[in-house]
Amino acid sequence: MNITSQVKKKIEEFPEGYVFTSSDFDLDLQYQTAIGKALNRLVKSGEIEKLAKGRFYKPQKTQFGILMPSVYQTVKDYIEYEGKLIGYITGYTTYNALGLSTQISSYIQIGTNKYRRSIKRKKYTISFIVQPNIITKNNIALLQILDAIRFIKEIPATTPDDACIRLKEIIRKLNNEQKSLLVKCALKYTNYVRALCGAILEDIDCNNDLLDPIRKSLNGVSEYKLPISNSVLPTKQNWRIYELSRK
Repeated sequence: MNITSQVKKKIEEFPEGYVFTSSDFDLDLQYQTAIGKALNRLVKSGEIEKLAKGRFYKPQKTQFGILMPSVYQTVKDYIEYEGKLIGYITGYTTYNALGLSTQISSYIQIGTNKYRRSIKRKKYTISFIVQPNIITKNNIALLQILDAIRFIKEIPATTPDDACIRLKEIIRKLNNEQKSLLVKCALKYTNYVRALCGAILEDIDCNNDLLDPIRKSLNGVSEYKLPISNSVLPTKQNWRIYELSRK
């Protein structure tokens, strides 16, 4: 059996930018070493590119050079494992998708249930934030919103006020079921995230049935200092959120 020709034939079936490993080839385990050698030869000949140890991609070649795989393809091994959802893309990438920032970043953040150290892949630095909620397809979009609330002071190329205005628009468009799930997920976040989420929900006229679980989760004494103005979030003092300069 000519392993190299088998490998090349399979690669031809992959779309450009697709990230693959030796396990993507339908060959017996006894051929894994030969597959690895064939892939490394194809890297040297420029037919494929290496993303990380054991991970390769079929390059999309343009007049401006070789394009990197999409963010999802770059980190998909941290998103799904053996058909199970283990993470989700958050942070800088979703700030753009949510309209919170226009800045393009070389940082990729992944929400995951277990701590991992940051890694490098080509031009990207991939970091991980611990997500206390079980990750499901139904709650990923809501976790991304809550992550934006959590890091509202750190969103690039915007202000906390502008980010809050945009977050209010996003949350207002959620249906009742999504808002209820947002609250359920928020209860596992830190205090100031819950408080800010509650203030936003109150500001967009959500009812007490939705707000009460968040209120009851807060101790009613702690204060949260966030650089968000009264004009942007007039309900904030109801949740003991004050300006950073307040003494």
